Amino acid sequence: MATYIGAIDQGTTSSRFIIFDKHGRIVGMDQKEHRQIYPRPGWVEHDPLEIWKNTQEVIAGALAKSGIRGNQLQAVGITNQRETTVVWDRHTGKPFYNAIVWQCTRTHEICKQLMAEGGQDRFRDITGLPVATYFSGPKIKWILDNIPEARNAAQQGDAMFGTIETWIIWWLTGGPRGGAHVTDVTNASRTMLMNLHTLTWDEDILSVLDIPDQGLPRIVPSSDEATWGPTCEDGPFGARIPVCGAVGDQQAALVGQTCFAPGEAKNTYGTGCFLLMHTGHKPMVSRHGLITTLAYQFSGRKPSYCLEGSIAIAGALVQWLRDNLNMFDSAPQVEELARQVEDTGGMYIVPAFSGLFAPYWRPDARGVMVGLTRYINKNHIARAALEATAYQTRDIVEAMNKDSGVKLTKLKADGGMVHNNLLMQFQANILDVPVVRPKVAETTCLGAAYAAGIASGYWSGREDLYNNWEEDITWYPDMLQEVRDKGYQGWQKAVARTLDWEA
Repeated sequence: MATYIGAIDQGTTSSRFIIFDKHGRIVGMDQKEHRQIYPRPGWVEHDPLEIWKNTQEVIAGALAKSGIRGNQLQAVGITNQRETTVVWDRHTGKPFYNAIVWQCTRTHEICKQLMAEGGQDRFRDITGLPVATYFSGPKIKWILDNIPEARNAAQQGDAMFGTIETWIIWWLTGGPRGGAHVTDVTNASRTMLMNLHTLTWDEDILSVLDIPDQGLPRIVPSSDEATWGPTCEDGPFGARIPVCGAVGDQQAALVGQTCFAPGEAKNTYGTGCFLLMHTGHKPMVSRHGLITTLAYQFSGRKPSYCLEGSIAIAGALVQWLRDNLNMFDSAPQVEELARQVEDTGGMYIVPAFSGLFAPYWRPDARGVMVGLTRYINKNHIARAALEATAYQTRDIVEAMNKDSGVKLTKLKADGGMVHNNLLMQFQANILDVPVVRPKVAETTCLGAAYAAGIASGYWSGREDLYNNWEEDITWYPDMLQEVRDKGYQGWQKAVARTLDWEA
């Protein structure tokens, strides 16, 4: 009987389940979007129960569409939107509050207080992270401080904390009936609560944030031969399947792109945009606004680290043009509009909807359109939206070159936006390096599959994974240097206009 690997991809806007074969090819898939909840400006929430319901439905959907049975899956891995945080009752599985999404800025006051007492880099030597609204620790604190039932349950040991992979794994392996409460090292490294060097929760930071450690999950390798538990027979798989791989979405794409050697880098173009460079087995401190984070850890091996540049708004800007401004009906149409003009007519969009992430870390920033004249039309706006993603990536690459001392010579690209040829060509132009898309562009889900597949013996080692990677298309730069320099100088002026908007 043929066997496969299943991978759940629980993302910011949707949940997917993809089934892969030995060659890393997709043989089954289903996907479903979930609601984006905006209670106030800058606040972003998801309904965790809706996400769990959708996850079950896409698992069943992918199995039905492919004709594959649950017992034909050798193992299951999961990749997830990182930092998005849930607090729930261990006895009922009921969340005390909606999931607070990574983009949400409601913890700004908490972070301001933390910085007032020790600066933005207060915990950086321990966690690799600046103090920022992006990370999970302040989100847990906000829920405990604002939802009395959650604080009471936490003090009594009845509350569980976790990012989305923790939530899904708990339900897959039994939920209130003894489900595994675990988080892998990559997700743990995004909480601002984990010591990068020991891979344990830091007691001093927990004390500062007033977060009881009894609610935190156990930290495990990304690919773990000691599986966290099988799925339930009465669950969506209808079979007992080992759950043994979990990787935060951006690190999963690094694994899926087989960036296993120091100096290799990938950029994922999704809701946000995330550029990661593998730096080896020791954490490299960033001096230019990047994050030091876990890349992955395979069972029984030393952890690998990376530098990361995180951009909050990339594909989400295209969604905003579609949903808020009604400029087009579907996201791919943005390229059709943008191709109607040769350039942006001198305008820029800086989508600082949730402040600016790396390398600026400015929660006070807000989005701007600048350089507007009567000449500008919706085509220029569409093109400027695409160019904004490429310019933000240039900001990250500039910082990464300085931090690593290694000049980027090639960028592996993945995510939904890599099918936008205009964007990819402009990205190559503005970076002045080739941009490469693999044949399997769903590298985030593939990375989760690899984590579970290595742990379960489905793939014997990295050589199998290297052999699966194939180039699809490469975009080479064809822009004059003076045009590149002028465009980037204009972008930097536009970024300066976003700052100091919020107090």
